[in-house]
Amino acid sequence: MQYRKNRYGEPISVLGFGCMRFTRKGTGIDLEEAEREILHAVELGVNYFDTAYVYPGSEAALGKILSRNPIRDKINIATKLPQYLVKTRAAIDRYFNEELSRLQTDHVDYYLMHMLTDLSEWERLKKLGIEEWITRKKESGQIRNIGFSFHGNTEMFLKILNAYDWDFCQIQYNYMDENTQAGRTGLQAAAARGIPVIIMEPLRGGRLIQMLPEKARKAVAADPGKRSAAELGLSWLWNQPEVTCVLSGMNSMEMVEENCRIASRVHPGALSEQDLRLIGQIRDFINEKLRVNCTGCRYCMPCPQGVDIPGAFRCYNAMYMESKSAGRHEYFQTVALRREPAFPSQCIGCGKCEKHCPQQIPIRQELKNAGKALLPPYYRAAVAIARKFTV
Repeated sequence: MQYRKNRYGEPISVLGFGCMRFTRKGTGIDLEEAEREILHAVELGVNYFDTAYVYPGSEAALGKILSRNPIRDKINIATKLPQYLVKTRAAIDRYFNEELSRLQTDHVDYYLMHMLTDLSEWERLKKLGIEEWITRKKESGQIRNIGFSFHGNTEMFLKILNAYDWDFCQIQYNYMDENTQAGRTGLQAAAARGIPVIIMEPLRGGRLIQMLPEKARKAVAADPGKRSAAELGLSWLWNQPEVTCVLSGMNSMEMVEENCRIASRVHPGALSEQDLRLIGQIRDFINEKLRVNCTGCRYCMPCPQGVDIPGAFRCYNAMYMESKSAGRHEYFQTVALRREPAFPSQCIGCGKCEKHCPQQIPIRQELKNAGKALLPPYYRAAVAIARKFTV
């Protein structure tokens, strides 16, 4: 494993364990499997584990695993204040103390203001006394590093970056988002200030592996270096010295081992011009096919009307990145036959989802487009008949 330094010279593994996508079992987290994967990752040198208050079951699962294994002093825990839920000064303490309880720890190594998208959100927290609160928590040792995670545009990222003396930040960044969100400009601005940058969605929730269009898959297969789509995507990030740590939502032993292998060999400047041209070509092929810029982060959920928004967009994109029949078949299997209906047609246009979407997708309009494409009249009739016999 390779390591890069935080502001205080402490090592952070270049690969971080994203705990939002722990291995699932039924409707919950498979704690035994997650424990095996975490312990193996620690063995291989991973020392940064990222979770959040709003990731269902994630903090509690990580806390249970740490309570029964003597590894707390070997790792850094990163979690997040759900600032969008905070209305009062007392709520800040309430959420933080609940997180410590879930994690079964007395301190958080890296604490983030979760999903800042606008400077006004930070200004609102300042009025509630967040700066004094941070100072007190750092002095007590309950928080070691303070930062923020960001979804928004580059201009707003720079404003938030300059609004406080942050210890680190976290951005969405990958070869598809080089010039969107904080982008390369934001990455380099943070690095210029000596602020470590943690990368989320490096493979867009696996979509830069599992949902590549045919031309992109052929380009990957033709790579002289015989690298996988995952290796190319992660290598593109670690090739940049400004990137401190890349989070991966690992949920299999194979994924842990592959990502650790890649993290141990790719260093800044490792990619050749030919490599970068190949990745650029893959990006172009994806852009030709993509319909909705959804990463599957699920911040839009739950929908008050029960619509599976990420599920609809995943299958809608699959119609054009793979084939119409493939996308509709996946939708039929994963959404259409659920006991509780989750169709795009259930949307009443309340707009709650759009307020929380990091990608700023016009969800209401795109749901109409997705519903029309996924469920044409003849397919809708087939789904209705199938539901009578299976639901």
